[in-house]
Amino acid sequence: MSRIGKKIIEIPDKVEVIIANGVVTTKGPKGELTAPMPESISYTMEDNTLSFSRDSEEKHVRSIHGLTRSLVANNIEGVTNGFTTSLSVEGVGYRMEVKGKNLLMTVGYSHPVVFVPPTGVEFECPNPTTILVKGMDKQLVGQVAAKIRKVRPPEPYKGKGIRYTGEQIRRKAGKSGAK
Repeated sequence: MSRIGKKIIEIPDKVEVIIANGVVTTKGPKGELTAPMPESISYTMEDNTLSFSRDSEEKHVRSIHGLTRSLVANNIEGVTNGFTTSLSVEGVGYRMEVKGKNLLMTVGYSHPVVFVPPTGVEFECPNPTTILVKGMDKQLVGQVAAKIRKVRPPEPYKGKGIRYTGEQIRRKAGKSGAK
């Protein structure tokens, strides 16, 4: 039995979960999210709890059991609280700022880089070296954060670049001097 798949999901009072036509729709204070519901996974909804079980022990069914539960749990968390990923920038003259809805990054190129957020994602800059990516879809927030990091990934010699807050960068020793 899947350890994650057999966990019960508590549904908050503010959230409404509807399962119909192979789709799980979650409505809450922040909006509405959907997730696919495979045919081989069945559900039980009692009071304010939701649990999933699988119909067979085939490998592909076992593999999507925990995934289905995680997707629905993430959607419930997203429509109630939302998700946030924090990125920081390190380097002389490197900074970020929010202009309107767009993110303006000065990260060592000859021009500032403008990043336009997709629908459902917003940026917040508490200071010029930190950016918060916020949204209700966990996968979309993570994907946008990864795209921002890809603009200038941290380099191993001086550590300059955009990194996730708290990320450890493996540093390399520079060249030894000429003899």
